[in-house]
Amino acid sequence: MLYFRREALSLHMTRKKSHRQLRTALVSIHDVMPDTLPRVREIIRFLQTRNIFDFTLLIVSGKVWTRSDIEQLHFWQQEGLELAGHGRRHGIIRKTTAWHTIHGKLMSRDEAEHLSLSTEEIAEIIIDCYQWFEEAGLSPPSLYVPPAWAMGALPRRLLHTLPFAHYETLSGVYDCHTAILKRMPLTGYMADTRFRCGILHIFNTINLHLLPGFTRIAIHPDDLRLPLKESLSSHLARFQRFISYQEAFNRIQESDNGIQDSIHKTKVSL
Repeated sequence: MLYFRREALSLHMTRKKSHRQLRTALVSIHDVMPDTLPRVREIIRFLQTRNIFDFTLLIVSGKVWTRSDIEQLHFWQQEGLELAGHGRRHGIIRKTTAWHTIHGKLMSRDEAEHLSLSTEEIAEIIIDCYQWFEEAGLSPPSLYVPPAWAMGALPRRLLHTLPFAHYETLSGVYDCHTAILKRMPLTGYMADTRFRCGILHIFNTINLHLLPGFTRIAIHPDDLRLPLKESLSSHLARFQRFISYQEAFNRIQESDNGIQDSIHKTKVSL
């Protein structure tokens, strides 16, 4: 059986060789909310001047969105940009654990909305976020990214009961249909101190050079004004292809199906 799987996998990977040679990245713009829209537009122009047109906008639903703000989201969605849910407040309600306090000071700057909340409260945030897209007349997205990638006290088994199909964390993206976490490297650039720059430099180096899979490049509204802007530009230049999360999900599914088909054909031929 192991021999069959190795032979089938080898055949399948040979067929996919041309795709594998092109380094592929998924770019996301985080913290899209009314007061960040001018900076989001600036980032979009920054990406487009580099011939990057496929990226994902992470929407914070619970802010005060005006009609013109929502019309801007409609325009972007109609232009083919992918939208994703990104919390309701993008800020904490309370801190009840030492871990949350440390996380807020060193990592999330008190933006990890899910931490210190109950399972029921987190589920309510996710459901409200999804429903907001429907109420705004937008096509509901398939992807939800918790603020600061911190899911909090929500067991993975309960994600299947919630409306989004995919959930992203630091380690990768969980697919509710297959119950599989697809691990993907991640880079970030939101650093305004020497300490944060050093930590992110190490984190990005490991993710760019040592980890396999589609690379996720996360851009925050102030990143073009922060010290790691040149690193962001340099990292973007490493990739030849940029795709949406939905296209990545489709490719992963096709790849998994191809491996299973190859295994079946190898068994039959032998």
